[in-house]
Amino acid sequence: MHEQTLQYLILASVEGLGCRGAHRLLDHYKDPATLLRASAQELMERGVPEGVAKMLLSEARKTQAEIELSKCLQNQVRILTLSDPAYPKLLKEIYDPPIVLYVKGAVDSLNAHAISIVGSRRATPYGVNAAERLARDLASRGLTICSGLARGIDTAAHRGALEAKGKTIAVLGSGIDHIYPRENKKLAQQIESQGCIISEFPIHTSPAPQNFPIRNRIISGLSLGTCLVEAAEFSGSLITGRLALEQGREVFAVPGNITSKTSFGPNLWIKQGAKLVQDWQDIVEELPRAAKERLALQQPCEQSALFSEVLTASEKFVLELLRPDEAVHIDRLLELSRMSSSDLLSALFELELKERIKQLPGKSFVKKY
Repeated sequence: MHEQTLQYLILASVEGLGCRGAHRLLDHYKDPATLLRASAQELMERGVPEGVAKMLLSEARKTQAEIELSKCLQNQVRILTLSDPAYPKLLKEIYDPPIVLYVKGAVDSLNAHAISIVGSRRATPYGVNAAERLARDLASRGLTICSGLARGIDTAAHRGALEAKGKTIAVLGSGIDHIYPRENKKLAQQIESQGCIISEFPIHTSPAPQNFPIRNRIISGLSLGTCLVEAAEFSGSLITGRLALEQGREVFAVPGNITSKTSFGPNLWIKQGAKLVQDWQDIVEELPRAAKERLALQQPCEQSALFSEVLTASEKFVLELLRPDEAVHIDRLLELSRMSSSDLLSALFELELKERIKQLPGKSFVKKY
């Protein structure tokens, strides 16, 4: 088993060959062992550049693959190859599935019914709230939430799934041991315990800008559909939607305020035919019959205090001053409520405990959906 894994690692790591080049060779030779027994001349006749062919067959490349495998074993990273039965079936259907996947966490999450939720790194309170609610509602009904662990919408989607005690998958644009952004390290640990973190990039690979568009095909490829929450005109999230369409997957979008720059992407998608999403049902009703039947067997998690806690008069009053799509600073709340600062802070604290509101950086607050 290790020998075959090494062979796939060699194929995946040779610069100049690329994922598609490796697939072309595997289509011809059928398995990596036969491919690596070919001569450099034979590989060159199949269109492989001379330098790439020699590197592919070199002892140095084999040694590097052995080091990579050793690091993975030491760090409890599982390597899935194209021939591994645990390799995600849906991902294998795309045009250029990764030759290898590095995985930390529950590998079986990769073959569960999943929906991707993606969007802007510079998300508004409205976008964060919408992504969290959507992920929470879908995850509580048995769908796995897939995203990219980036700031903004991705982070909100993962958090929503975790809040519902559901499964979530984070696809990295770096090595699996290199969590980016750094502030999401704790979130990554939580994801690992309730799903998994994956990457096609070797260990120690830094989060270079060119890696993120490459990983986007995995986010869409793992999922039955992709939902865009917020994205500016040139957002990388728009790439994920285009890839989802190319892969024959469903495309969804949460509409936004037409005056907001971050609404450009989802509103454009809707104009071009993506399904407008207002709640989780808009997504589930478009899923294949087999997925819907499986989800029908799932019972939603019990609602949290979000809807069941009894509110005091002060808490109700403060809650009515807040909106889900616009943050209100505490100074403004003091002005609007005319409450003493101690009474206001007490009400805000209780509302946070009851998960009716969320505090943002800078002492601003938004109502949760």
